[in-house]
Amino acid sequence: MTAPFKLRLLPVVALIAAIALPAHADVPPPLDQPYPGTIVLKVDATNLSQQIFRMKMSIPVKAGPLTMLYPQWLPGNHGPSGPLTQLAGLKFTANGKPVDWVRDPVHVHAFHVTVPEGVSTLEAEYQFLSPLDSAQGRITMTSEILGVQWPSVTLYPAGYNSRRITVQPNLTLPDGWQFGTALETAARNGNEVAFKPLDLETLIDSPLFAGRHFKRIDLDPGAKVPVHLNIVADNPESLEAKPEQIEAHRAMVKQAAKLFGSHHYKHYDFLFALSDEFGGIGREHHQSSENGVKPGYFTDWAKSEAGRDLLPHEYVHSWDGKFRRPAGQDVPNFNVPLQNELLWVYEGQTQYWGKVLAARSGMISENGTRDGIAALAALYDNVQGRSWRAMQDTVNDPIISGRRALGWGNWQRSEDYYVEGMFIWLDVDTKIREMSGDTRSLDDFARAFYGINNGSFVPAFYTFADVVAALNKVQAFDWAPFLRSRLDGHGTGAPLDGLARAGWKLVYQETPSDATKASEERNKSSDFSYSLGMSVKHDGGIAGVVWDGVAFRAGLAGNSSIVAVNNRAYKADVLKAAVKAAKAGKEPINLLVKQGSNYRTIALDYHGGARYPHLERIADSKDRLGTILKAVK
Repeated sequence: MTAPFKLRLLPVVALIAAIALPAHADVPPPLDQPYPGTIVLKVDATNLSQQIFRMKMSIPVKAGPLTMLYPQWLPGNHGPSGPLTQLAGLKFTANGKPVDWVRDPVHVHAFHVTVPEGVSTLEAEYQFLSPLDSAQGRITMTSEILGVQWPSVTLYPAGYNSRRITVQPNLTLPDGWQFGTALETAARNGNEVAFKPLDLETLIDSPLFAGRHFKRIDLDPGAKVPVHLNIVADNPESLEAKPEQIEAHRAMVKQAAKLFGSHHYKHYDFLFALSDEFGGIGREHHQSSENGVKPGYFTDWAKSEAGRDLLPHEYVHSWDGKFRRPAGQDVPNFNVPLQNELLWVYEGQTQYWGKVLAARSGMISENGTRDGIAALAALYDNVQGRSWRAMQDTVNDPIISGRRALGWGNWQRSEDYYVEGMFIWLDVDTKIREMSGDTRSLDDFARAFYGINNGSFVPAFYTFADVVAALNKVQAFDWAPFLRSRLDGHGTGAPLDGLARAGWKLVYQETPSDATKASEERNKSSDFSYSLGMSVKHDGGIAGVVWDGVAFRAGLAGNSSIVAVNNRAYKADVLKAAVKAAKAGKEPINLLVKQGSNYRTIALDYHGGARYPHLERIADSKDRLGTILKAVK
């Protein structure tokens, strides 16, 4: 190739390279400086038939490079779960003319634009294509209910701490719909709602539920700092709650006040959806919470006991997780990674207090609470994955697995810091009670640790050392190794010392508890985990297999289904009868199993009979569990 031809080719090569490799602009790091001006966000949530949210945003700007971010790391999700795939139609304009954007090739939640000279306001238009099917994500819009999660519908400028960006949000609702939110309304004109301007961090943390069928209940009548239950439902019948049911919720609010001796919100709003279609949820926010359950919460009250610790759990988060936050959660904006090492406090202790407050308020009976604890104790006492993976490591699961379904959850482990963390805090509580002669308890820790700065909702961050120091102020003890042995250990069995110290032990009986029966009905499955080492759906599909259990050793997996038991078509009662019969005989239980297009016969050589978890009193011991669950006067 001659030199002149090479020279002529160079501009062409440069052009091709420029087209193939868009220019890279670094994402500006967040700085503690105020964003100049107020961003105006308008959300149109009226397209119920196609479940599309449409947004318009006006952003004060100056000429030059600007990077807009879509939230990635979402509070309460504990991982990078921002629904970027459902952001669509993004367009920027300035003075009526289009402004091109380019996505950052590394930080794909970032969009770079160059603001032209003479432009002071950049306009953005885009949509959030909310899931049409649960396979695409949680359903957030139906013909009767919608939920506005602000991270899904918000963009924000890079280079600033989220607390220093001011946004004025607006929402257009379907005709005649009502809503609940912790946001404060500036004005409402028909279906158009304007909210008061606020910082981006508080906006992102203040979701909204709206519905055709709506009821608002005051849970603390006459209080200077109000608490409301905002209910939306598929139909008006589901909204009907009996006075004694509401009274239990009011008692829960009162018991929380007695536990913490403080509040950290201007007002608190439970957002509560009762629906078969709107996605179930339990997510904490500082001055509100998102809660979604099936429609029979009030109308089938007797059947819903097992799930009634959801509202107490999320309410506790206002103190634990939102006001007092782990230091690793102190991030400047929603695109900086969270660190989860203290989730066993954030979620584990909240799980504990959620159970306790549900019992103390009467939302769940003492017997129901014990049955629920028995079921959880058995579940975590049989986690085989403990041999290779410490509980402390499970705090990383929201990042590692993104809360996707697992093939071998008993071996892989999941977010065990919730429930196993709860048992660690029961261990701590009963240890304090034992050492202090039952004069002090974890209640004292809760009041001292979470009850500071009454009335403030400015987050107070903490470290592991802070937790240990606060425990030592309640009861002197070498708490650091006590906690670390339970967090980092690989021993067999769940940390149930606290249960024993509370006066109870885990046992197995042939008859299921009411909690087990309710769980099987709710999950449409039958639990043979502690006998055959598997749980089975009502249609015979295997829902889960215990690693190295009877079913596992026989070669069964979760992608199989049981067609027949001892030559009889599968039904749960047929398999239960076979387990009972095998206890008195020597013949194995024969299963015809379908896996893909293949059939095979498997023999389960098991003769231990049915085994269901229960709690049993330890003779001559103090019933500290009964004391823990008793309402505080």
